Amino acid sequence: MTSVISLLSDYGLEDGYIAACHGVIVGISPESRIIDVCHLVPSGDVRRGAAILAQTIAYLPSGVHVALVDPGGGSRRAVAVEAGEHVFLGPDNGLLSWAIHASGGARAAYELTNTDLFLQPVSPTFHGRDLFAPVAAHLAIGRHPSELGQEIPLERLVSLPAPTSVLQEDCVEGEVLSIDRHGNAQLSIGSGALATLGVAPGETLVVWLGRRRLSVPFKESFASVPPGEIVAFTDSAGLVALAVNSGDASQQLGLPPGAHVRLSPCP
Repeated sequence: MTSVISLLSDYGLEDGYIAACHGVIVGISPESRIIDVCHLVPSGDVRRGAAILAQTIAYLPSGVHVALVDPGGGSRRAVAVEAGEHVFLGPDNGLLSWAIHASGGARAAYELTNTDLFLQPVSPTFHGRDLFAPVAAHLAIGRHPSELGQEIPLERLVSLPAPTSVLQEDCVEGEVLSIDRHGNAQLSIGSGALATLGVAPGETLVVWLGRRRLSVPFKESFASVPPGEIVAFTDSAGLVALAVNSGDASQQLGLPPGAHVRLSPCP
């Protein structure tokens, strides 16, 4: 097993939580290279964490990837899932599901029940430090996932619903996949769908938000319009995003994650 370990969480950066996880890993696997994916996932936002991990995994080396966003406060079972060249560790709440799919699908899953690999005593409120970090480190030094606990039937893993995107003759319908820290609304609609509809950068989109109809320029980036103006652009994941230059599109447009959006060419 490679010694690369990545960490994603909603722990924030104001406290010592991440440092404690790093310390536990290095104490067991001193040669491990740790990559911090993100620790500013909004508290308990499983969907946002899943989107970040899924859109990042293609750029991470093979290794062990720990994701820690659990509004249940550690009440979910802890799992390890093998997919592609990776092992994903996290709560079984759907957080891992999109990244697993992006890695080619799960081939085996295990519940983390081998307490010999945990720090003792295990805090009921800090499984990241006492459970997931040491297990990740043990995998990095050569433990096989099958040593972590009982195998779980793959169909019993919790999965988030797949983001919807439906291309029709004159429009494409989707949803707000996630909101980033700038308030940009990333849609589940790929830029290829707009190309199929004949919309190219520099043209104007009709954006339907429920009964509201907006004419929005489709540009190269959010900086392509004056401050305060709404713009659609293709983000780094190849998905269409709605933004307000120097503003917060989510708040201005009233777009929470999961909101329905329809895009069509401007007549």
